[in-house]
Amino acid sequence: MRSDVIKKGLEKAPHRSLLRALGFTEAEMSRPLIGVVNAENEIVPGHIHLGELARAVKDGIRMNGGVPVAFGGIAVCDGIAMNHEGMKYSLASRELIADGIEVMARAHGFDGLVFVTACDKIVPGMLMAAARLDLPCLVVSGGPMLAGNFRGRPVSLADVFEAVGAVKAGRMNEDDLTELEEVACPGCGSCAGMFTANSMNCLTEALGIALPGNATIPAVSAARRRLAKESGMQVVELVRQDLRPSMIMTPAAIENALTVDMALGCSTNTVLHLMAVAREAGVAIDLDKINEISARTPNLCRLSPAGPFHLEDLDEAGGIPVVMAELDGQGLLHRDALTVTGRTMGENVTGRKNRRTDVIRPAAEPHAPSGGLAVLRGNLAPDGAVVKASAVAPEMARHRGPARVFESEESAVAAILGGTIKSGEVVVIRYEGPQGGPGMREMLTPTSALAGMGLDREVALLTDGRFSGATRGSAIGHISPEAMEGGPIAALRDGDPIEINIPERTLNVDLDAGELARRLAEWTPPAPKITKGYLARYARDVSSASTGAIIRDDRNEE
Repeated sequence: MRSDVIKKGLEKAPHRSLLRALGFTEAEMSRPLIGVVNAENEIVPGHIHLGELARAVKDGIRMNGGVPVAFGGIAVCDGIAMNHEGMKYSLASRELIADGIEVMARAHGFDGLVFVTACDKIVPGMLMAAARLDLPCLVVSGGPMLAGNFRGRPVSLADVFEAVGAVKAGRMNEDDLTELEEVACPGCGSCAGMFTANSMNCLTEALGIALPGNATIPAVSAARRRLAKESGMQVVELVRQDLRPSMIMTPAAIENALTVDMALGCSTNTVLHLMAVAREAGVAIDLDKINEISARTPNLCRLSPAGPFHLEDLDEAGGIPVVMAELDGQGLLHRDALTVTGRTMGENVTGRKNRRTDVIRPAAEPHAPSGGLAVLRGNLAPDGAVVKASAVAPEMARHRGPARVFESEESAVAAILGGTIKSGEVVVIRYEGPQGGPGMREMLTPTSALAGMGLDREVALLTDGRFSGATRGSAIGHISPEAMEGGPIAALRDGDPIEINIPERTLNVDLDAGELARRLAEWTPPAPKITKGYLARYARDVSSASTGAIIRDDRNEE
């Protein structure tokens, strides 16, 4: 066992002495040592209950002859961090999470790991650590929050963000907003729609690194506790079989995850995260691969914000195994991809029955013949941009309008809520990319304000930053190269005609090539917004969004 490096041999007597100080018995010294990474805290609703699940995981580990040892991890709540300096730290925390787990696992000689997680950057950070460490491991999600109930209709956090815009536009009063605020998030779990947290948990299951049902069983369900125990038991089996992420998170598994991504219409953030996870796993993917998979994958689900359903509805329909079974029926899955069950993905999904075809459309009757995400290119985004096409109103799939350029999210939000944005315009928010932000802030506030004011079918929004999975409308993010790198978005001026064509996957500014080149030649980068601490180091070393906004291994890596 790997943990023998801290338990076996005469020279390890001091190590064993310290383990005995923890209460280890002689019998435990000979058993697999399983690290339980618990991201529980008291500020993130998706994580408030993880202590209970971590205890269930530990029970399962003990039931199967292992020794569980828990340690903590950090977690940022994107909803609470939204629209202020805190959001600069969200994406950047992904790298800290992976690095912190690496430190703990390597320093203490664990035989295996269970990742108890839930929300946006924490799931991909843990997946990156899993791939990097290549220890037997699996993921246990905290599960999705139940939808709230507002006057007889299901609601979630996204509705509250949009309601702010509705109040500003006079379409809702403040008393209604207060009532909605009180019921939208009824308890623990990751926010109820197909936002980034639930998107990544769905893709974790599709990767085969979590047990079936992990993505969709509600946080408050007893089935979630049973799954946690089963996961604890299973990780001990993985250690005995030496079944590691390098055998599971293969090119086939990454393609399966991308295929499920397109079928579900997940958050655009999944593009950043899957690219980062794939890199840690040694799998090469790029934005063109995403369009290739999207082109052949039918969009089967329209969950909030793209439709009326929430994660509890997806679970009732049969969850990710049913989505994958529908895709498998069309020959779109790599059936032989191995999973943490010890079986192949094909074996896991065979025979799964669709219990709600309104939630998971049959593959022969999809919402759309192609996937929920699209990568756009053109003279405004030579290295690519990403849009959640399934959440764009049909009339905005093709749009031409004058640019309204803003140098920060705050200035754009002030203009939107101040009522100065006109129908047909294209709001451009720049210097919010990985380097320029720094941290590539998620911008649910401006997109929700536009939707709440009824402008999501009339106004587009472009940025070198990114969007929440709760965003709907013609919101195009990840524009690369970013403004801070001297990308074409840095040359835009108010009134420049922007042309968006999602069906043809293009994003252009209608300017003469010479004029665009002249403006860029005259451009000089602004001073960094943050000059000390972690974010200053992050801004210096982070790569483009087009490569996953990863930390370069050295200064020469692109």
